[in-house]
Amino acid sequence: TRAYLNCKLLLKDLKDLKDLKDLKDFNDLNDLNDLNDFKDFIFSTMSEQLIPHRGNYKQLLSYQKTNVIFCMTYYFVEHYIQKGDRTYDQMLQAARSGKQNIIEGCAASSTSAKTEIKLVNVAKASLQELLEDYEDYLKTRGLRQREEVSAELTAMRDLGRKHNDAEFFMALTETRPPETIANMCIVLIKQADYLLYKQLQRLSDDFMKEGGFTERMYRLRSQNRPNHQ
Repeated sequence: TRAYLNCKLLLKDLKDLKDLKDLKDFNDLNDLNDLNDFKDFIFSTMSEQLIPHRGNYKQLLSYQKTNVIFCMTYYFVEHYIQKGDRTYDQMLQAARSGKQNIIEGCAASSTSAKTEIKLVNVAKASLQELLEDYEDYLKTRGLRQREEVSAELTAMRDLGRKHNDAEFFMALTETRPPETIANMCIVLIKQADYLLYKQLQRLSDDFMKEGGFTERMYRLRSQNRPNHQ
């Protein structure tokens, strides 16, 4: 039929059709009564490539770690920092920013790689501010910050590597003194900082190789231009 022949020509003209995973839905071209159905399918699939579906931010180790840090910090300031003290708000906002900017970056990733990179970097900077606040808390109160070679710090690092769930760490937090909580948060912040550093590296590499939304849009328009002439 003419519809069959037109579809075959359309298939031939599409340069990257082999990359369309859902093409199996149109294996039997003889069953197509309307060529427009096929075209709509092709261009809707192309749109999915233009705005790719990203993964769930809750699966990111960086998010899981910063969520733990936020929960522990909320408990910490509620119990050991006086309300009205500027440090109370600063620590809470820094902990929240570390978590929320990962969420916002993930939400923006489909259409703006630059925005995602910027927001992840903001999350990283917020955690550095929070790290300084915890270190200052220990110094100004004459409390001990665990040494790099101490067995206690090694044990804290192991816990940080093995666990990312807030429930586990909050059970520990509620039974520990402020000195221990602050030291544990310092360890977790440094681990989260490393995860965010690796995340930024990957995002930067992906951006250099593939470009962002504008580049994808240009490539797809270039690929489809002959089909609209």
